[in-house]
Amino acid sequence: MSCLLGVYLILAATVFNKSSELNVTCQSVHITIEKGVTEGFLTPQEIQKMLDAENIKPVGKAINSINTRQIEEKLKSKEIIEKAQCYKAQSGNLCIDVKERIPVMRVMAANGEDYYIDDHGNRMKNADYVCNLAIATGAVNHRYAKRVLAPVGKLIMQDPFWRNEVVQLNVLHDGTLELVPRVGDHIVYLGKPVGIKRKLERLRKFYKYGLNQAGWNMYSRISVELDNQVICKKRPH
Repeated sequence: MSCLLGVYLILAATVFNKSSELNVTCQSVHITIEKGVTEGFLTPQEIQKMLDAENIKPVGKAINSINTRQIEEKLKSKEIIEKAQCYKAQSGNLCIDVKERIPVMRVMAANGEDYYIDDHGNRMKNADYVCNLAIATGAVNHRYAKRVLAPVGKLIMQDPFWRNEVVQLNVLHDGTLELVPRVGDHIVYLGKPVGIKRKLERLRKFYKYGLNQAGWNMYSRISVELDNQVICKKRPH
């Protein structure tokens, strides 16, 4: 008896919700963009533009006529979007939750390939939302980009100082890295792509306590390859 009562209540609630939807008009669209470990590029306004471009205009329509699955699929077809979830609220609002793919570096390899990589190491072609990203050049293949450059790019993007300071990473044929800074007329040799965070912290301290006093253009090359050492080559007079 209790089992039959439970089934009846579920069916009744379902029928009530469906019938109540018939009289509800979509009042607005609430768009939420999930925040990642690095700052993204999308805004709710950009998502709205995507919907408009697909002629998806839910506001003013009967809530039960809105195809949430179609909206999800349209948004997920955009390269910049990783996940999209669309659902209807009882208040008559349409809710859209989006997780975007975060580009962390542009690759312009010596073999002519030109693409972006996201924070998971996946390639992206679309550059519509990309700005102020470090560029990786040199002997870059897809495996190196995924395993090395994506984590390094993510590390750079998480730090406001390095995000502004690092202009270029050059990959040499032996897999070691050079860094081209925005401020200072020198090249930084990082060496093998291990312990990059420690190397950048050592470089940051050298910038603060060394170059700020000696002058940012005194050296042509700075190496932080070796632990606990900063080796500099003076610029010829």
